[in-house]
Amino acid sequence: MRRATFLLLGAMPFVAARAVRAQTEADPASSSLRPALRVLLGTGAATPSSADTFDFNGRPYRGSYQQLANGQIVNVVDLEQYLYSVVSREMPAGWPSVALEAQAVCARTYVLVRSDPRRAYDLVPSELDQRYDGIAAETPAGIAAVDATSRGVLSFGGAFAQVAYSSCCGGHTESSSDAWGKASPPYLGGVVCQWCMDSPNYRWTTSLGFDAIGASLATSLPAASRLSDLRVSERDGSGRARFFELVSDRGTVVVGGSAFRRAVGSRVLRSLLVTNIERAPDGSSVAIAGGGLGHGVGLCQWGARGMALANRRASDIFALYFPGTVVKNFT
Repeated sequence: MRRATFLLLGAMPFVAARAVRAQTEADPASSSLRPALRVLLGTGAATPSSADTFDFNGRPYRGSYQQLANGQIVNVVDLEQYLYSVVSREMPAGWPSVALEAQAVCARTYVLVRSDPRRAYDLVPSELDQRYDGIAAETPAGIAAVDATSRGVLSFGGAFAQVAYSSCCGGHTESSSDAWGKASPPYLGGVVCQWCMDSPNYRWTTSLGFDAIGASLATSLPAASRLSDLRVSERDGSGRARFFELVSDRGTVVVGGSAFRRAVGSRVLRSLLVTNIERAPDGSSVAIAGGGLGHGVGLCQWGARGMALANRRASDIFALYFPGTVVKNFT
């Protein structure tokens, strides 16, 4: 999951997408006792496989499907059945049940905030929203976590909480305002986390060549410039890089941390929690040391695992990463 969506809804406005035609008569959006949502699967071939399943590009999905005017396929699926796949994809099945249940509540809350009947679909099945790969991705542990938390959502002040999560915070979660430039709600201000040290991404190093950095950020640099150094010029409250200085033979350019990470690649620079930058002796590259994986806002998934292994409850996990929120059943 990449980021939270700042849209507060007091109720659950799931509606079916306007479509060229419905490919099956069984539409969970109107016939299910539980609400449905619409997931944009993309362009491809869809065929019914049973009364309540279909295949899209050879992969089985629950629910029905609709074809938009542009030919793209939208999966109309029961919310809880959608979560069966999401929880199983977003968190390893072998992790403690308490961590999986916390993930299920976060994923369900995210959906309720994200749904918008003004669009032709609610979500995309990738890290832009939540990873979703249909029936083949489901695991017994993921299904059990969804069923155990059925209808449970995070609430704050009578509304759905703005939920975000990422793999590993590296020891301190990020304020949503620092990450995305919007005012943080009280429960997304960033907290110290001592629970994610088992993550392989808790601490890491990576090497970046100046030629590669220059090519990635060519539009931000003076023409024909050659980079010679990279520095963190400002950090936010969590220690993450807010700005980088790119030093070249034609001057110094300041680039925002998020823009820099997007340019060089989010899997190359795993997070903005950069602790040290050291230039190589030959001056051709820098070694970057840092911690964490992802934006770091909200739930730290490895932290949830660590807390669960220490016999903490799901309520303890939410109290740490979303202080002041409560779990309620949506109606």
